[in-house]
Amino acid sequence: MINFVWAGLLLIGFIVGAATGNLEAVTDAAISNAETGVSIALGLIGIMTLWLGMMKIAEDSGLVQKLANLIKPVTTRLFSDVPADHPAMGAIVMNIAANILGLGNAATPLGLKAMKELQELNEQKDTATDAMVMFLAINTSSVTLVPASTIAILSAAGATNPTDIIGPTIIATVVSTTVAIIATKMMQKMPKYQIQHEQSKNV
Repeated sequence: MINFVWAGLLLIGFIVGAATGNLEAVTDAAISNAETGVSIALGLIGIMTLWLGMMKIAEDSGLVQKLANLIKPVTTRLFSDVPADHPAMGAIVMNIAANILGLGNAATPLGLKAMKELQELNEQKDTATDAMVMFLAINTSSVTLVPASTIAILSAAGATNPTDIIGPTIIATVVSTTVAIIATKMMQKMPKYQIQHEQSKNV
């Protein structure tokens, strides 16, 4: 779908440029921004390697596991309908811990595993459970302590202090995750969704 969006934007740009006599300016802008894109991409390599290396050390040193143990009491409350000893809970905890540390590459397979395990507990395979919805909400908002990708982009773009984003990122993601959790819990209690949930059980 996104390919069609970008293709449409490019087409509209060329049509407007041709209609207004600025086709050359559109072409020059496309070439200039293509060069900028390559420069930024090359600049990302070094900083991304550095941060991913640090995150890999954190993973191998057991820091992710320690963080997972730290947040486990919270996750057991948020996912009260998931047995504490079920593999789904372990995958959920590890996924959240990896996201907090900015380990996107490690978080993705853990997230897929968590959702697969949650589906095993799901009696209605075509309807998302409360635990699934909560898990997706937390993943979408995702508290992040080290926004490695953002730091890399800022550094590649020439920011003087790219790590200044860490503080605002922590505040913003804590707020967004809190709102996501509250919104999910409130919607779970709404009669509209409870009725749909009961109806799906009876099908």
